[in-house]
Amino acid sequence: MKFPCLVRQKFCKTPIYLTLYGEGVTEDGAPTAVYERKVLYPSNDLFPQKSMYGDCLYCNYQECAKTVLTSQKKKVEVSGVILIPGDVAPDSPTISGGFVEVFGVRREIIKGVKARNPDGTVNFTELDVI
Repeated sequence: MKFPCLVRQKFCKTPIYLTLYGEGVTEDGAPTAVYERKVLYPSNDLFPQKSMYGDCLYCNYQECAKTVLTSQKKKVEVSGVILIPGDVAPDSPTISGGFVEVFGVRREIIKGVKARNPDGTVNFTELDVI
């Protein structure tokens, strides 16, 4: 039986650059990157040719902001949810963290969820960022 995709590709319009970490660590103690989709060069002046652009990944991105009052001052916290159809990192059973660049701002991934169908396949990937 084929299950419907709950996050439609036609609603995924926000371009992001994404790096996901898996469960393990390297021999140096750094987290193991299981998926990377990033810009190949840091500025437009350094591109040797048009074909060297790193392509972005498109997602459905929803964000919210809240004001937290501390004893010293007030602080604005921005958090968001990234929804990507399908399985972004099929070789990794879990997503333990990473970072994403959305609208030019780098945000940390605090939670990764692979929403599964009853047959065990991944319907969509949800990433909570802050």
